[in-house]
Amino acid sequence: QVVAVYGTLSDLLSVASNKLGIKATSVYNGKGGLIDDIALIRDDDVLFVCEGEPFIDPQTDGRAQEELTGSHTDWLTLNVGGRYFTTTRSTLVNKEPDSMLAHMFKDKDAWGNKQDPRGAFLIDRSPEYFEPILNYLRHGQLIVNDGINLLGSALFLGVLEEARFFGIDSLIEHLEVAIKNSQPAEDHSPISRKEFVRFLLATPTKSELRCQGLNFSGADLSRLDLRYINFKMANLSRCNLAHANLCCANLERADLSGSVLDCANLQGVKMLCSNAEGASLKGCNFEDPSGLKANLEGANLKGVDMEGSQMTGINLRVATLKNAKLKNCNLRGATLAGTDLENCDLSGCDLQEANLRGSNVKGAIFEEMLTPLHMSQSVR
Repeated sequence: QVVAVYGTLSDLLSVASNKLGIKATSVYNGKGGLIDDIALIRDDDVLFVCEGEPFIDPQTDGRAQEELTGSHTDWLTLNVGGRYFTTTRSTLVNKEPDSMLAHMFKDKDAWGNKQDPRGAFLIDRSPEYFEPILNYLRHGQLIVNDGINLLGSALFLGVLEEARFFGIDSLIEHLEVAIKNSQPAEDHSPISRKEFVRFLLATPTKSELRCQGLNFSGADLSRLDLRYINFKMANLSRCNLAHANLCCANLERADLSGSVLDCANLQGVKMLCSNAEGASLKGCNFEDPSGLKANLEGANLKGVDMEGSQMTGINLRVATLKNAKLKNCNLRGATLAGTDLENCDLSGCDLQEANLRGSNVKGAIFEEMLTPLHMSQSVR
């Protein structure tokens, strides 16, 4: 607009406001100098008025905007591990503005990026893993060659590590979610006899077989050689272990409730704090000729049927045998101190030298004892 300048600076601002449709508050000359006195204005001066914002040279601002736009749309060549990739600066900057690649190429030469003789920017990373990352920055999707199953592959893990290295946060999240979704659902189904036998056959005889915490519930493991196997905290409830060889097996804190262990070999077995409530252990052999004693200390043996079992020297200290059937058992030298024997049927048992101090024998049946029970053996 061409206007006549007269009166005061306030008059000029008022005229400029009416002419330009703005609320003019400041006047600048062509070089950006703030004019605070109308006497400073010369003929043919080009004046700039504004509403209070700082002076910006339109010509300089246009060039800066052009440079800024150009800097994000110009083409770049990257030399990644000896392989060349061509892309735009905006591809590297816009999708993930906080990533390492964005910081490297946002401002020209800000990072002092090294270039090879062909002018390509050098990046010392794997080109195989970089290509999917570059495609992701271009399209927002993870794109790999046809026929490659990315999930679970070495390529997948490599791309994830490169995404972490370059700080491509959205891709990291995408890959981690894909990993989580690709994991098979947890299988809590019991292990079958067939599966376990295959497992046994594939294990060298000298190797320690560890089955801690595994679920064998209801499995038929009868007549199997299970010596020295670690079943600690395993679920063996309702299992058929009849005639199985469990010599020196570790059944500590295992669940054997309702299981059948009739005629099983339990020499030197460790069943500390195990739960065998309602289990059948008729005719089992706990007696080891070498002197290794079975340890059932603190075990829950409520209602078990152990009729006719050989338990010489067995440790049943503080175990619970309430309502258990121990008819005709050999309990010579057994440790029954603090054991709950309430309503337990011990008729026909051999309790010679057994330690019953502190045991609860309320309602227990001691008929047809093979050896007399001394008063010193029981204090309750």
